[in-house]
Amino acid sequence: MRIDKYLWCTRYFKTRSMATDACKKGHIKINNKSVKPSKDIYTGERITVRKNQINYELEVIDIPKNRVGAKLVDLYRKDVTPKNAFANQELLKFAKDYYRKKGEGRPTKKDRRDIEDFNLNAQDEIE
Repeated sequence: MRIDKYLWCTRYFKTRSMATDACKKGHIKINNKSVKPSKDIYTGERITVRKNQINYELEVIDIPKNRVGAKLVDLYRKDVTPKNAFANQELLKFAKDYYRKKGEGRPTKKDRRDIEDFNLNAQDEIE
């Protein structure tokens, strides 16, 4: 089975064209080698999928005939993603929310002045 079809069948991508685009961009690797969407996969291979800034690592257990339900996905792949990959995602989420909340718009004049003062103070400390 083709890698793009496998990733679509095991519900890593919503559409097959999204899986194909990910392969073309180099986000999909088999045994640490970038692959084309037409690459055939076999049982026992390790797939690395870069999605949402997380490197998912999968081991192919079996090849499905069609797209499978979410409850049956574990019959066809084994997820061996390290737990620290998800911890890094949580830290990234907190870093984005630190300064401005979503929907607050552009920085105000006061925000700009505070940023400039901070940058000036940081440069003084460096020198």
